[in-house]
Amino acid sequence: MTDRTGTSAPTSPARAGPRDPFARLRELARWRRTVLLRRAAAGLLLLLAAVLALRPPGSATAAVVVAARDLAPGAVVATADLTVRSWPADLAPSGVLADPEPALGKVLAGALRAGEPVTDLRLAVPVLAAAATGLPDAAAVPVRLADPDVASLLTPGTRVDVVTAAVEGGAPRVVAESAVVLTVLEPGASGPGSSARGRSALVALPRDLATRVAAASLSDQVAVTLRSQH
Repeated sequence: MTDRTGTSAPTSPARAGPRDPFARLRELARWRRTVLLRRAAAGLLLLLAAVLALRPPGSATAAVVVAARDLAPGAVVATADLTVRSWPADLAPSGVLADPEPALGKVLAGALRAGEPVTDLRLAVPVLAAAATGLPDAAAVPVRLADPDVASLLTPGTRVDVVTAAVEGGAPRVVAESAVVLTVLEPGASGPGSSARGRSALVALPRDLATRVAAASLSDQVAVTLRSQH
């Protein structure tokens, strides 16, 4: 069936079996977060363009690494994803990269719009783990998500507990408490913590706990549980 513009109207999908009643809510929440992030980034870029247009000629500039295209959180940064532009030196963000090389092969902790500067806190590196936890010795470690639906509930800053599966009817064991989610890694990515078998969450922990989680992942099935947010 077509409307007056000649565009085909979507047809109703075939009726399937029972569906998760919360799936639609999760999809809607994820869509709303994406729209809000894109609008905020677009607004910042428009404001920057206006400031640049009003600046007098001859002002000092600095080399700034920016995204060459829209990049999703969890993406592994490649050469084609970045470019270098000249920015007014006094408008360059703190921690911004001047050379693309340190970002190559790193995992993005958050989405980037084309033209947005790349700072150290946009990358899943030790400085991000330290900023997320408030601990200078913090480290990031990937945790594979046994339930893929959990990924839609995890956003940067969410706190989770890392647990191992129960053995022989016993209770699950908590390996680490109050880990901070940095980003969710897509399956098949080539970055640290990736896995073709499913999505993973990159979490920040004190270094000793991060080591414990990494060791547990080698021998046990680990998962995350959401903590109440205060």
